Amino acid sequence: MLSVTDAQLGAWIAAFLYPLARILGLLATAPLFNNAAIPMRIKLAAGLAIALALAPALPAMPAVAPASWAGLVLLLEQSLVGIALGFTMRIAFAAVDLAGELIGLQMGLGFAVFYDPQNAAQLPIIAEVAGLLALLVFLALNGHLAVIEVLAHSFSALPVGTSLPAASAEAVAQWGATLFAAGVLLSLPLIAALLIANIALGILTRAAPALNLFAVGFPVTLVAGFTVLALTLPHLPAGLERLFGSGLDAMGALLRMR
Repeated sequence: MLSVTDAQLGAWIAAFLYPLARILGLLATAPLFNNAAIPMRIKLAAGLAIALALAPALPAMPAVAPASWAGLVLLLEQSLVGIALGFTMRIAFAAVDLAGELIGLQMGLGFAVFYDPQNAAQLPIIAEVAGLLALLVFLALNGHLAVIEVLAHSFSALPVGTSLPAASAEAVAQWGATLFAAGVLLSLPLIAALLIANIALGILTRAAPALNLFAVGFPVTLVAGFTVLALTLPHLPAGLERLFGSGLDAMGALLRMR
């Protein structure tokens, strides 16, 4: 007759529960997986499937009962590790949102907002379109699979029972600082073109004071903005690929800070 002791049962539960906490933490913050349009049951099922697939190949788990206070602390630590990994990749998408907001403000479309289910907030329509394009490029590059690969590697680089060092918070902050630089670089061609258009409108207004700037300027900036957008869209995937690669590198650097 097969008999299972409490220690064996606790070890089996720990071997599955501790990795699941890290996986669910990443799914709660990583791009695509954290989309509010995805039902919570689907996210939970995906986390359980990933945990079942990774559990046999993971290193040995610490001998800590999940129901103990030490086990609860360990579950919290693993959740924080997953949240930090997902948040690091989310910063790359935040740079795209920032670029879309800058473009929308320069084009005069800052008032045209749209509800973004991924951010659960109102975003300018240009930022929403840029975010959807970034998500499509992310899927085309198999970025979601690369994120899961980094997650699987994290259990070897940062085993369960090892918390994130204090230097990791500084690394995330430094990577977050690139959000503004990347956002400005992505929107720089359109900002430069609209700056030239605004300077030309200013010169035209000085030359013809009777000209109604508000009636002429808004259509001109819209036409110039959409023209530059159409010209720069073919080059956008290459820039997004480099941005997502930097995000994956930042995730890897976060795990190597031990």
